[in-house]
Amino acid sequence: MRILKTTFLVFLIVVSLGVHARSQRAESHAGTHRFELGEELLFEAEFSRSLLRSIDVADLKFRATRTPETPSVLSFSADVSSKGFFARLFNLKFRERVESTVEPASFTVQKTTILDEQGKRVRATESTFDRSKGQMTWTSRDPNNPSAEPRHAVTEFSGQLQDVLSAIYFIRTQPLAVGKSFDIFIGDGGKVYTIPVRVVEKRKVRTILGRIDVLRVNPELFGPDRLIEKEKGEFSIWITDDARHIPVASRVKTDYGTFEIKLKRIVTQPVETSQKPAKGTN
Repeated sequence: MRILKTTFLVFLIVVSLGVHARSQRAESHAGTHRFELGEELLFEAEFSRSLLRSIDVADLKFRATRTPETPSVLSFSADVSSKGFFARLFNLKFRERVESTVEPASFTVQKTTILDEQGKRVRATESTFDRSKGQMTWTSRDPNNPSAEPRHAVTEFSGQLQDVLSAIYFIRTQPLAVGKSFDIFIGDGGKVYTIPVRVVEKRKVRTILGRIDVLRVNPELFGPDRLIEKEKGEFSIWITDDARHIPVASRVKTDYGTFEIKLKRIVTQPVETSQKPAKGTN
């Protein structure tokens, strides 16, 4: 059942995809974006196959902030965890936590940490990105076996590189339109992946934000030299067609079934009132 857990991580990765254009200038990302003031996006994932319909299987939470204590750094975090009958039925209990720090002026990732728990199996990975040297350093350890030799990789890259989390916020700073296609560059697991992306349609859908216009974006994640090399599948993500570019829904189709991920709640917590109760949007 490895593909089931992997599929949720695909969402974490793809919802995090950002547009990368080698000709872009760093100053185009300068300024304060709405999510920098404090924001949580709460998603719920459902699984369907044959007679199994819309079974709750996982919760996903994304958080962004820039605090007065660290104004020179953007902090992002994501949490994906299994839940409910589906996890018990297939003994599929997992949790993935990702944390990223980003230099806001150029919107360049500086560091990524990932804690991956699958039952008793635990992996802790750390990636650092040195843009001046064009070098990504990746290390993976087993916290349950501290004496084991960690895995290590150093990879060269050029231009601006995002990780699996920072890019969700990077894409929200970019213009999108039907018919636009581009490549994205993701540093993950000690490798750099090039992922073609197409903006395929615009339509009006019902969301927690009301009935609004959204854009459907199709990244090519499955196949040779992609993030998911040995599986077949199709991924779509719906993003609001406004200045916020909020990801409101996603669909992953695989041979194992279909996963629907929907935005259930937005929690805003401005920096200047970070000690006060957050306001929720349902």
